Formats: sequence, C-alpha cells, structure tokens
Amino acid sequence: MLGMLGHTFVQFVDNIMVGQLGTAELAAVSLGNSFMFIAMSIGIGFSTAITPLIAEADSSKNFEAGKSAFKHGLFLCTVLGIVLFLMVFFAKPIMYLMKQPEEVVELAIPYLDLVAFSLIPLIIFQAFKQFSDGLSMTTLPMIATLIANVVNVILNYLLIFGKFGFPEMGIVGAAIGTLASRLVMVIFIWGLLAKREKSKRFVTNIKFFTLAKSMLKKVISLGAPSAMQMFFEVAIFTSAIWLSGILGKNPQAANQIALNLSSMTFMVAMGMSVASMIRVGNQKGLQNFKELRRIAFSIFLLTIMIMTVFATTFLLFNEVLPTVYVDLNDSDNFADNTEVMAIAAQLLLAAAVFQLSDGIQVVVLGALRGLQDVKIPTLITFIAYWLVGFPVMYYLGLHTEYKSTGIWIGLLAGLTTAAIFLYIRFDHLTKRLIGTKNKT
Repeated sequence: MLGMLGHTFVQFVDNIMVGQLGTAELAAVSLGNSFMFIAMSIGIGFSTAITPLIAEADSSKNFEAGKSAFKHGLFLCTVLGIVLFLMVFFAKPIMYLMKQPEEVVELAIPYLDLVAFSLIPLIIFQAFKQFSDGLSMTTLPMIATLIANVVNVILNYLLIFGKFGFPEMGIVGAAIGTLASRLVMVIFIWGLLAKREKSKRFVTNIKFFTLAKSMLKKVISLGAPSAMQMFFEVAIFTSAIWLSGILGKNPQAANQIALNLSSMTFMVAMGMSVASMIRVGNQKGLQNFKELRRIAFSIFLLTIMIMTVFATTFLLFNEVLPTVYVDLNDSDNFADNTEVMAIAAQLLLAAAVFQLSDGIQVVVLGALRGLQDVKIPTLITFIAYWLVGFPVMYYLGLHTEYKSTGIWIGLLAGLTTAAIFLYIRFDHLTKRLIGTKNKT
C-alpha cells in the first residue's frame, strides 16, 4: 500500500505546494497530470502482468520461468515507457482544442514537457516493483518510493519557491522534482534487489535483447488487457478533469483536490489489489483453489474495512481537507480560493460514497489478474465506465444544475457497476475451478 501510495504522494506534494501559487497554477498541474494519469494507467496496468507470472513461478520454484518473465516484462515496460513519453509529448496541442482556460493551458505545457519524460523511469520502476511484489518482497519498492518522495519534497521546496539561492521556477520546478524523484526510484530499487539473495540472480546478468517470442506473447497477452482495464478507469477520472475545465478554472481546481485525495485512497486499495494478485497467483501455482478463494475473500473483507474508514473521513472532514491545498491568507485570490474549497467539499461527499465501490472493484480485479483472467474483466470495465458512468457524468455535469457534483455522481455509477460485475465474475470462476478440481 505504501509503495502504491508513493506515486500519488508525489502529485499530492506537487498539488499542495503549487496550490500556494494560485488556482490557475493548480488547475494547470491538474490539466497536465490528466494526460499523465492516462499514460501512467497504461504503463502501470501493463506492468501488473509481471506479478502473477513471478508469483506462480516462485510458488512452483521455477527460477528459469521467473527470470524469463521478469526480463521480458522489463524489456516491454522500457519500450512502453518511451512510447508513452512520445505520445504525451506530441499530444500537448490537444489542450488548445479542449475548451480549457487559455491561462491554464499556457502554464500546463512547460510543466508537461518534463513530467512526460519522467514516464520512462516510472514505467521501468514499475517493472522492478511488480517483479519484487511477485516474490513477496514488497518492502523494497516501498523503501525506494519513500526515498524518492523525500527527494521530490526537497526539490519542490527549492525550485518552486526559489529557496537558498535556487531559481524560482513555479510549476516547472515541481516538474523537475517529479522527474528527479522517479530517476532516484529506479536506481534505488535496482540497488536493493541486486543486494538481496532471493532477487539477485533475477536482476543481474540480464541478456536484455535475447528474447523469446513465446514469452513476449505471454506477457503482452496478460499486460495489454490489464493496461486497458486501468486505462478505462483512469480515463473516466481524466474526463472528469476535462469536463470540470469546461465549467471553469475553479471547478477544475476543486476537482483536482477531490481527485488527488481520492487517488490516495485508491492507491491504498490498489496495494490490497497487488496483495490479492500475489496470493491468488501463489495458490494458482499450487492448484489449491479452495485456499485461493478463502484468501481472496479475506483480502476483500479487509479492503472493505479500510475503505469504510476513508469514506467516514471524507464525510466528517469534507470541509477541512481542501484547506490543505489553498492559501486562505492570499487576499488577491481569496474569492477564487473560497469557491474552490466550497466545490471541493461537495465533491468529497460524493467521493465518500464511492470509496467502497472503488475498493471492491480494484481488489477483485487484482484477484482476477492473479488467476490470469484478463479478457472478460476488460470488457466489464469498458461497459461500466464508458457505457454507464460517462453518459451519466456528461449529462449531469454539463446539462443540469448538479455541475461538478453531477460529474462525480457519474463516477459513482461507473465504479459501482464495475464492482458488482467483477465480483460476479470472480465468484463464478473460482467456483468453477473448485468444481473441476474436485471432479479430477
């Protein structure tokens, strides 16, 4: 959970520090990160293919299969990171066609240039992280992520505000901090894995360009649908940013506050999803489907308990949490900041309601990935988010008085639909596997 939170915490720090500069700067970071959310979701989703393959190989003591899965996964993640960087870099002109405030777009472009490049080390790090998770060595990615966050905070402070003789670079300084922190993550995770006896043979003496078509196909067949699952979900949250931008810079800034807080709770659930993927993958390797189902339901229950705490927090502190992001002592922007806080408080009420749905859908999805069942869940996520959620958020957000709250009601509809049908899929699949095993 802490390892997954690290990615979001980088943006959390950026948002808090940039929020002190003004609502336009906060909205610009929101707009720039909306492109990053999509690219990151594809990269992180694809990298999850590595974890069940490693977990299965680990439980069956098959070193050769595990090293092959890691090497091919690392190669594909590196290529994907470069491709995603180029896609985001050349997609910047789209911002001018999205009916976003021109002031926000002008600020977002230089920020996005540097943050886009950070996709390369980020996706490479994800390959190492998912490999380490598959070996049940989840502490190492957490350490690397925490160190990277310390680097990000220090560089943000120095470069955003121009402290201790450093240039005052505003949101570009935040982008530099993000890029540097992600480079640090890759260096540290490799160093940590290379020193551990269990992982050393996997991450050293890698013949990077000696590849087998069969393993490439296997990783892609698992990674591509997983990437699309993450894309469908993150893209609908990104569309919420864009729709909020149509409503104005203040609704967009408020949306960013609520989205950033929700992203952190989602990453906790995502951590549980990884745990689910690892343990289900282990039991799949052992062909112990009854134990697989028991473990999975235990993780589901724990996730529900955790997300209930987050939901309660959002309900009780919906008016307090947004104050972290804006400077109420800034008299020049007092009216804008007050409006942003009011909108964000309303959005957090909607976010509180969908915490359970969000947690359930992502942890069940992790269990299905552990079973290496990815095609049907991909279809389910597409239907839930884009045939159910998006039409609701588009209509309520732009054509009713609900406005920003209506957008988040649409998110609730999509997440709830996904949670219900993914659970039905897992329940059906595991009962079928148990029945088949009993017959044999």
